[in-house]
Amino acid sequence: MDFKDKIAVVTGGAQGIGRCIAEAFSEAGAHLCVIDKRAGSHFVGDIADKQVLEDFAREVIKKHGHVDYLINNALPLMKGLDECSYEEFQYALSVGVTAPFYLTKLFSPYFAPGAAIVNISSSRDRMSQPQTESYTAAKGGIAALTHALAVSLAERVRVNSISPGWIDTAGTVYQGPDAIQQPVGRVGNPMDIANMVLFLCSDKAGFITGENICIDGGMTRQMIYHGDYGWKLK
Repeated sequence: MDFKDKIAVVTGGAQGIGRCIAEAFSEAGAHLCVIDKRAGSHFVGDIADKQVLEDFAREVIKKHGHVDYLINNALPLMKGLDECSYEEFQYALSVGVTAPFYLTKLFSPYFAPGAAIVNISSSRDRMSQPQTESYTAAKGGIAALTHALAVSLAERVRVNSISPGWIDTAGTVYQGPDAIQQPVGRVGNPMDIANMVLFLCSDKAGFITGENICIDGGMTRQMIYHGDYGWKLK
């Protein structure tokens, strides 16, 4: 897929999945606009801050004049019912839902023809572990925000979301139960997500909008009952 001279905006693009997405766009010829809290040559700032979002959007438009792709990837805080404060829960929603909404609003007049937005949700938008409420709520929120934006931006911008499962960003090679519990037989890696992001932004996905694609090695499709097929609860 050729993205020569396209403008790709990636939040949380200095590390993990976001960095892999940014590098994949760059290798395909795109010009990158990355924002992340981590120090670096990109725009440094906390996307939970309204002023930061406005400053970032202003810089992108001043430099490039338009946006082709917006990838809302920045990672919300994960804390649960027992320990998460009101302020922390609000912060998670600010990063995971409010910032993607507001960046889309800020860029709305500047999206180029054929533009696409990809929101990074999580398989936790449909399943949970204990004490993960802030993250799960944010990821569920962005999954729902996706189809709302797809309708509001109809005929202008395609909007889709991806729900990654277990994606290892440290290059660890997993064997044994960690790998074989997943129907594909392995833990995911960031390129599994980056490849789908680029596809959804390409003309090959021109008839796809408002959709959520779960990339989790089949884990959320697997029925688990104690005593069946080797599954046992402790």
